[in-house]
Amino acid sequence: MRDDTLPLSHFEAIYARGDDPWHFASSAYEAAKYAATLAALPRARYARAYEVGCSVGVLTRALADRCDDLLAVEPVSTALTAARHRNADKPWVRFAEAFVPRDWPQERFDLVVLSEVLDYLGTSDLSGVGDCLRRTLDPGGDVVLVHWIGKKGGVTARPDEASEVLIGALGDVLTPMVQRRTKDYRLDVFRRRA
Repeated sequence: MRDDTLPLSHFEAIYARGDDPWHFASSAYEAAKYAATLAALPRARYARAYEVGCSVGVLTRALADRCDDLLAVEPVSTALTAARHRNADKPWVRFAEAFVPRDWPQERFDLVVLSEVLDYLGTSDLSGVGDCLRRTLDPGGDVVLVHWIGKKGGVTARPDEASEVLIGALGDVLTPMVQRRTKDYRLDVFRRRA
């Protein structure tokens, strides 16, 4: 398990090498993962959703069609600018520059999406995300955890470790709805008990 969260400079350096360094807009892998994520959502529609680490806004655009209000956050300003541009025709999508969990909003949500972010967080920040979810996820709300199970640059944890830590910390309030694994990624959806 990581002791410390990777710093913002790590992600800024990645985006300095290209506008879409993970090829979110063009990768068949990403398109299939996003489709599976949307298919796994237990509800057809959400009132207030929160997407952590929206990057260039590709998943954001797909999520927006299932949400009345969507707050998408990203710590890298150049990526956030691209996300805003990609979703400019969706006025119910809001964007903010934020580094989670430090900048977690005070709002309440019925959907929180953490896709490809948990394994970049250190132990204390994973605990902080758990505290934030306890505070802001509505009873009956859903939380989605998705990540690649291969090795990532700068990440030394086992692929499942970050998800397992967060799931373990919230086990008393979450009920599993979907738990799926492919050869490439893990997808978990939990509902907060009322």
